[in-house]
Amino acid sequence: MADSYRQSWMWGDACALIEEAERLHRRFFRLLAAPASEPTWEPPANVFSAGREILVAIALPGAELGNVAIEMTGKTLEVEVRVPPPALGPRANVVRLEIPYGIMRRRIELPGGRYLLTERRYADGCLYLRLTESPR
Repeated sequence: MADSYRQSWMWGDACALIEEAERLHRRFFRLLAAPASEPTWEPPANVFSAGREILVAIALPGAELGNVAIEMTGKTLEVEVRVPPPALGPRANVVRLEIPYGIMRRRIELPGGRYLLTERRYADGCLYLRLTESPR
């Protein structure tokens, strides 16, 4: 009994590791396919499930809601925005640069189901999205 349980457990772990490796492999090749003309920042995101809704918060400092592109394809939510650097004048020198500027893009794998974007708002440097599962 103990040997069969251990083999089952090891098999489950091995399958999970293979799935994770395949997911990383797909992501790596997706990144290679994207043009590398300028840096793209991947902002942090929080994703919550609340019944039939998915709530997403993505940090996009300096973005304007009107410039944010949101696309849902299959099980993937993609958010992209271009944030210009601040206009500091010709005499300003960079001492420290930690806030990202330029293209910010985030892809988020959604749980199974079909979702509709029912709310989007921008506050305190974060984009807040509410996705509601649509009936089939």
